[in-house]
Amino acid sequence: MEQETNRVEAFSDGVFAIVITILVLELKVPEEQGSALWHGLWEQWPHYAAYLVSFLIIGVMWVNHHTIFSHLKRVDRPLLFLNLLVLMVVSVIPYTTNVLAEHLTDGESANVAAILYSSWTVVYALAFLGFWWYVTQVGHLFHEKVDKEGARATRVRFGLGAVAYPLTVLLSFFSAPLTLVAHFLIALYYAANQIPIPLVVEEERLESAGDLRK
Repeated sequence: MEQETNRVEAFSDGVFAIVITILVLELKVPEEQGSALWHGLWEQWPHYAAYLVSFLIIGVMWVNHHTIFSHLKRVDRPLLFLNLLVLMVVSVIPYTTNVLAEHLTDGESANVAAILYSSWTVVYALAFLGFWWYVTQVGHLFHEKVDKEGARATRVRFGLGAVAYPLTVLLSFFSAPLTLVAHFLIALYYAANQIPIPLVVEEERLESAGDLRK
């Protein structure tokens, strides 16, 4: 069963790697020549900004995904499908990123692009929350070292994205650039403030070992 867990994580890592590579492929080489190349490079700043934000978002997703699987000793069929749902959502991010980058400075369509980008992050947040909710609900997929009740207690904090990302949808109606900044700040928060999965404290393990010796 541990081999099955490693297989699922390896497949997921491959999808994350492909998706994060597709992001950079959307950065186009400017057509300008000579000194005009500087202007061409500057004109693409929306693509650079969107790439940076989406790269950070996907990177944080991967870190959280890896953290969860490092605490699992087995997988089951529902978890496999929930994992596929998460990967499906992640694989669409390069598309929403490109749409936002292409229209970020277009006054008529910038808000629509920002709404699409933000709405998809809401879908991601709900998909990942459902994934984590199932893992903590069944409990039997965890390693014995994991404090299952403590893991369940992290649900509310883990689901903050389901509250923060809908707010970015509202912001998208007013300013696409500010929406991108908001996503950047949310990603920074999750990157710097990872949610630890509680483990059974060492004292409890020592007491259990002492009881066995008696």
